[in-house]
Amino acid sequence: MILKELYPEIEAFASDTLSTDSSHKVYFEQAGNPDGAPVVFLHGGPGSGCNENHRRYFNPKKYRIILLDQRGCHRSLPNGGVENNTTQLILSDIEAIREKLKINKWLLFGGSWGATLALLYAEQWPQYVSGMILRGSFLARKKDFDWFAGQGVNQLLPDYWNDLMRDYSSNTSSELVESIHRDVFSTVQNKQLHAAKAWALWTGRVVTNCYDFEYELDANDDPEKLINETRIEMHYAYNRYFIEENQILDNIEQLPAVPVKIIHGRQDFTCLPESSWLLHKAINKSSLTMVKNTGHLAGEPAMVDALINATDEMTHLAE
Repeated sequence: MILKELYPEIEAFASDTLSTDSSHKVYFEQAGNPDGAPVVFLHGGPGSGCNENHRRYFNPKKYRIILLDQRGCHRSLPNGGVENNTTQLILSDIEAIREKLKINKWLLFGGSWGATLALLYAEQWPQYVSGMILRGSFLARKKDFDWFAGQGVNQLLPDYWNDLMRDYSSNTSSELVESIHRDVFSTVQNKQLHAAKAWALWTGRVVTNCYDFEYELDANDDPEKLINETRIEMHYAYNRYFIEENQILDNIEQLPAVPVKIIHGRQDFTCLPESSWLLHKAINKSSLTMVKNTGHLAGEPAMVDALINATDEMTHLAE
């Protein structure tokens, strides 16, 4: 079977910034067909950002593709800024961008933390959602982060975990987050960078578990970028993602009655496949695709195929 690949590279046809009341400037752009079905791409992390390949999961002739860098991320300013940076404020930014672009309804496309935001947005503003595509869903419960930071995947990757514990010995995920949070927000740059590298090496090794290479940090990585990304991620983990425990599932009945495609790698060590299973069982009109021999990353070949199949099937849903 021939797998679908990313659509050809395209340039954005417009870009802008959303100026918030709290001095953040949120970067967003549009690509594809200005008259196409609107879709918003919600990136993961928290702390990463969008790139040019994220435009390529959508047929550019049929979709009006909106990408945004969340507060403090990538091209948004201040980069790495955590003041006035919460989940609710990001959700408000997404809604403000929809209003600014005069979009009636749009398709939500989110992976990992982006799936978290998509679900929370749809629960708060269901009237503006035409459909959802969720990859590697993260429900942001305590058990979800505990799995990643000391109560689960460490047993599958004990040697990698041992490398992290040489610097950050802890008995609980909370202790680990507190320690890395303390260091990455230190006033000593060497301490900040050490914490950022330790966390980035662990997370990189976990998310690439399905690849046949040994993940290593890139010596050419921008230290400031690495620190800023880790600052955002630790800020959210430290604050329990600024939502109530089990909030997404508790409010699942608030979702609109729209098609929802849920896609998860069977070998995802980052976000438990159980999360997508729970969503599928709870959401009417949802479909679930478990992708064999695939982990967490959107760029794995079988995952690309599954995601593009999903976006191709959803073009008729958005107004």
